[in-house]
Amino acid sequence: MRGLGDVIPVPARVRPVPAAAFTVGPGTAVRAAPGAAAVADHLAEALRAATGYPAPVLGEAAGSPAPVPGEAAGFSRPLPGEAARRPDPRRSEGEIRLGFEDGHGDEGYRLDVRADAVTVAAQTPAGLFAAVQTLRQFLPVAGAGDAVLPGGRIEDRPRYAYRGAMLDLARHFFTPDEVRSFIDAIAQFKINHLHLHLTDDQGWRLEIAGWPRLTEVGGGPGTGVDGAGPGFLTAAGYAELVAYAADRFVTVVPEIDMPGHVNAAQVAYPELTRDGAAVAPRHDRAVGYSSLCVDREQTYAFVEDVIREVAALTPGLYLHIGGDEADATGAEAYRTFLHRVLPLVAKYGKRAIGWHEVAAVELPDTVVPQFWRTAADDAGVARAVAGGCQVIMSPADRTYLDMKYEADSPLGLDWAGTLDVTRAYDWDPATRLPGVGERAVLGVEAPLWSETLRSLTDAQTMTFPRLAAIAEVAWSPQAARDWESFRRRLAAFGPRWTAQGVTYHRSPEIPWA
Repeated sequence: MRGLGDVIPVPARVRPVPAAAFTVGPGTAVRAAPGAAAVADHLAEALRAATGYPAPVLGEAAGSPAPVPGEAAGFSRPLPGEAARRPDPRRSEGEIRLGFEDGHGDEGYRLDVRADAVTVAAQTPAGLFAAVQTLRQFLPVAGAGDAVLPGGRIEDRPRYAYRGAMLDLARHFFTPDEVRSFIDAIAQFKINHLHLHLTDDQGWRLEIAGWPRLTEVGGGPGTGVDGAGPGFLTAAGYAELVAYAADRFVTVVPEIDMPGHVNAAQVAYPELTRDGAAVAPRHDRAVGYSSLCVDREQTYAFVEDVIREVAALTPGLYLHIGGDEADATGAEAYRTFLHRVLPLVAKYGKRAIGWHEVAAVELPDTVVPQFWRTAADDAGVARAVAGGCQVIMSPADRTYLDMKYEADSPLGLDWAGTLDVTRAYDWDPATRLPGVGERAVLGVEAPLWSETLRSLTDAQTMTFPRLAAIAEVAWSPQAARDWESFRRRLAAFGPRWTAQGVTYHRSPEIPWA
């Protein structure tokens, strides 16, 4: 049986009570307080898949036990039943109860496992969902009958509010079903943001009202790197993906990359070029050659139409405007562009995220630079933090999932070096950049660029197991993390990925189960 702390990410506080193990049996039910039914459904689905038992979801009944108040702050009081007799865990037929109590923050939770019942308490549904992801890892892989949950208490909350993964749909398009599969795979590690890179030189992947050729041409046959990744999301299809992610407490962050990385848009609409002349489609991996014309009002009419449409389709807080590798724009033109575009994002009710090059201008404190390079410092990012901005940490040499695992890996690139699991795990976001301390870090994101990817299997192979390491970096307290413990916990996850149909890289660093 797994120990109470043998999960990924490792919880903030764990108190095992082995004598209090709970067995999920044929009569076990899930009881949900008002407002917890949707999360209870997720838990019940996991229980049914793992045990084959019905696991009905029940509403809160009159007189039903509630989470014990006042216990979330510490372990000074014994767990209910801790000092009692040691019952035979095979006789457990109690409930798993989901309810609410204050004191846990937006995503924190308390999990009490006793011989007669399991209690999950959180301040929000997102906290309950995080607890369910912890519980899922104690369950057998599939259809195994009785499942024994280790006894004791977990008190947990995230280190950082933003914990993200990025999927590049522009260089290679992934279908809605493939994106849904990706969401399911990342949510179990408490990843709560999915950044979708929707536009680039090789393709435009989101339908925009009033600009139909963006997807007719930019999402048509022959688009993508090597012409191998055509396709696009309709506005309705995108909205369905956003809703699917939200049901799993994952917020979609759309990216419309500009003022560079716009060749696909200019192929569709030559009037967006400087001289109005048509440009040729590009299928290579080159960067830095395309740019919107920053001194033409038509550029800003186009940009505002796109931002307004994307903002209307996206209920989440953030809209990513790209901003990287704008070599063809010029420094002064780049600043002019940002001064015009950043207010548009705010106008339509969103906070702008931009690759850290946006810190070349003085940023409003609502804008979030995303650091991605391998440099040891960055003056612009430090200046933005001094002005009140928070930063998303995505250093390529620690988080870029498109980097090769080893020099001879068949997939991936190596411009930032190779990235094995140890390197993805062994770093601290709060000490990565001078001037960017703990309070200045909004979170951590692991980008997956798709130049070398041709299938969901490719994407999974490059994502796992490294995303599990980065998820623990982003969620768990720095003091709680330990490489030897992590590699042991990760080794046990291999059969779970196999049962889920998720392809993963069997890194030689990990003693796979």
